[in-house]
Amino acid sequence: MAHDHNHDGHDHDEEDDVDLIEEGTTPAADAAPAKKGPDQTWRTYAPAAISLVLLFGGIALDYYDKTMPLLGWFKNPVRFIWYVVAYLPVGWPVLKRAWSSILRRDVFTEFFLMGVATLGAFGIREYPEGVAVMLFYTIGELFQDAAVLRARRSIKALLDVRPDEVTVLQNGQARTVKAATVAVGDVIQIKAGEKVGLDGTMRSERGTFDTAALTGESVPRTIEKGEAVLAGMINRQSLVEMDVTTPYQDSKLSRILKLVQQATGRKAQTQEFIARFAKIYTPAICGLALLITVVPYFFVADYQFRDWLYRGLVFLVIGCPCALVISIPLGYFGGIGAGSKQGILFKGSVFLDLMTQLKTVVMDKTGTLTKGVFKVQEVKPVGIDATELTRLTAALESKSTHPVATAILEHSRRGFADKGHETMSVEGVEEIAGHGLKGRVDGKEMLAGNAKLLRKFNVSFDEALTQIPYTIVMTAIDGQFAGYFTIADEVKPDAADAVKRLKADGIRTVMLSGDKAAVVEIMAKQVGVDEWHGDLLPEDKVAQVERLKAELAGNPKAKLAFVGDGVNDAPVVALADVGVAMSGLGSDATIETADVIIQNDEPAKIATAIAIGRATRRIVWQNITLSMVVKAIVLILGAGGLATMWEAVFADVGVAMLAILNAVRVQNLKFR
Repeated sequence: MAHDHNHDGHDHDEEDDVDLIEEGTTPAADAAPAKKGPDQTWRTYAPAAISLVLLFGGIALDYYDKTMPLLGWFKNPVRFIWYVVAYLPVGWPVLKRAWSSILRRDVFTEFFLMGVATLGAFGIREYPEGVAVMLFYTIGELFQDAAVLRARRSIKALLDVRPDEVTVLQNGQARTVKAATVAVGDVIQIKAGEKVGLDGTMRSERGTFDTAALTGESVPRTIEKGEAVLAGMINRQSLVEMDVTTPYQDSKLSRILKLVQQATGRKAQTQEFIARFAKIYTPAICGLALLITVVPYFFVADYQFRDWLYRGLVFLVIGCPCALVISIPLGYFGGIGAGSKQGILFKGSVFLDLMTQLKTVVMDKTGTLTKGVFKVQEVKPVGIDATELTRLTAALESKSTHPVATAILEHSRRGFADKGHETMSVEGVEEIAGHGLKGRVDGKEMLAGNAKLLRKFNVSFDEALTQIPYTIVMTAIDGQFAGYFTIADEVKPDAADAVKRLKADGIRTVMLSGDKAAVVEIMAKQVGVDEWHGDLLPEDKVAQVERLKAELAGNPKAKLAFVGDGVNDAPVVALADVGVAMSGLGSDATIETADVIIQNDEPAKIATAIAIGRATRRIVWQNITLSMVVKAIVLILGAGGLATMWEAVFADVGVAMLAILNAVRVQNLKFR
């Protein structure tokens, strides 16, 4: 930001926390935001309230002094003292800021402009106008503080979702300890309604968790034994236990908090331009105000210093760049807050701008457009009931940890046979590398694996099955082919809609994957992407992204985004103009490298992020146009003596307040 929002007279902890986070210097990610009590609120708003009452009282006394001579006591020095008392509660903090800036060799600040203009008004005995300028400037600052807090509320809520204490099981006893002291490998309990304090894996059979704080997802999620549980989730049912896998400071939520705290560090080009513009603009306004005051002496016959000084002071107030330096960063931060509500984290306002320039979106397949979990698509029995085939195969696969085996076991648990495979006797299981499993289930000799396994044991089957693009597990019982399972990754429910929305925005969509080309083609046609490539190694993905970027090289405003989740995606995420990570399933390396993080793994949020970027940019430019046009008109009127301090207050504080109202509007916009 080009200035510090908080006056010295404002002792509001939350606002201070806001500025600290905005500058990326919040002392501790763990610290919860301070709560503002009644005393704190009074201390914040009392100076402006006192000045407002005294100003209106003084104006009333001025009026009655002219119409009712009996009130003749309201003359100088009483009148002067009255307005000085009205001025000091709001003026003193600003004057202190101006002096502090001067000592730091930063003279031409808005505090300096306000100080000179209001003290000058007192110098020419325009006391009410001097007080009014400073009062409404302060009200604008308070209004801005409230707007900043509102814009940050959805992000700051993350600071409250991680408990400081957890219940640890030690020697069979439950003890409450500080979450930061828990070691990897410890077992913790989470009661119903409690928040999870650390990352870990489910130790109990299953549990239901509210993940809204992390992902924005309103539907509770069921987590089975061995699956990941993340800090910030809320246990919605019975008592569960989990094994801690990550230290407190390294949990996924801790990393997200750090990213949020640094979110405004990378500023948009518009913000950087306004900051540079203000450094030239403010001294220029001071110089012009001085010229307006002095130069007419040489050209105007009936030159009156007081009149031209008044014009110069009006020019100073009008020229203050408050509306720009306040509303532009606030507009971008409103966009970051709107993204947070949607489960999207922008690592800086620059990426809100870049999202509006995307012409190509490249997506990984597994974990991005698909769920990244193998699932049985079909069971094709031969000479045996499908339920019996599933039970027998699942019993054999229960001795393997391969993802394909896990898919068949999951299908058995939830599908045909429930948990029937768990009661079967399984003996002599042998895992044949690159082929599959061999063993006895309930006395039957069984094989489960690929075509090479069946050929190895001379089991005949239809060779046409090898042309199926999906992963196939073939099963033989007592030397006879008994059927097969097709296993594939499942397309996410919103993947096709995501691609459709991107194409509707005129964006080219490309899918890259290390999976078999035939599988990639099927998935690509299913979701509707424009271009796809399979059988890619990580370096092949880099080459493809470089090729696509080269195609956009002729248009500097055309940008490319890559969306991925795996460790092998980190290089291309870094290479893209905008790297987008799916954080639910995403690897730590990809999340750290990415510029935008989609917390709930929904590909449709890519289009939502673009919509938020466009809405933010539109609002920012509305504010720039409003501020510049109104200021230009009133500056001309002020230089010509046609605008008073009251018009100057509107041109400065009034326009700033309108711009702030417009900036926070992005928080209330509806995004799909």
